[in-house]
Amino acid sequence: MTGVHITGCSASPSGGAASKSTERPASTGSPGSPGKRVLLAYFSRAGENYFYGGRTDLEVGNTEVLARMIGERIECDLHRIEAVDPYPDDYDETVARNVREQEADARPAIANLPSSLERYDTVLLASPVWNVRAPMIMSTFAERFDFRGRTVLPITTYAMSGLGTTERDYARSCPGATIGEGLAVQGEKVRDADGAVGSWLGRVGLLRD
Repeated sequence: MTGVHITGCSASPSGGAASKSTERPASTGSPGSPGKRVLLAYFSRAGENYFYGGRTDLEVGNTEVLARMIGERIECDLHRIEAVDPYPDDYDETVARNVREQEADARPAIANLPSSLERYDTVLLASPVWNVRAPMIMSTFAERFDFRGRTVLPITTYAMSGLGTTERDYARSCPGATIGEGLAVQGEKVRDADGAVGSWLGRVGLLRD
């Protein structure tokens, strides 16, 4: 366990509307204005999570909280990434599974892949950072689609590693994409991150005038 931390992330697949893609009518202009379609695809995990060196039980995972916060500020479609084999509620069991998947360079199966990303100009990829990088299921998602000509913005919740290696990993998994400025929010502070979210959205041009 030393040096290996995961931070909270998804509501369970039974979490209601948030478990499905939420699409809004097409709109026209720059990234934050009508005409530029934005997808926020996120993986999150509820249950027992790391909390300031201890543990806490989350009904809604940290990354889902952050994704919903962003979704309330901009016009975008939300898509929650769900594993075919759900991750355990137990923190230590999830840590062990993540280590196995990283060591095997695994690509965990996704239960609900979108049919394509053709309608989107900008894709926000949101996840926890587990042991310095995004969970391997994010590689499954990124490698499934053609990101050429699109902008990819990494978003993470973390215990100690910030964005971790997500920028480098998505640059490799999404050839031809522009990797923009990412957003990293400490998991324990995510519910108070509205100010940081707003500032970041403004910097990356997603806030509408």
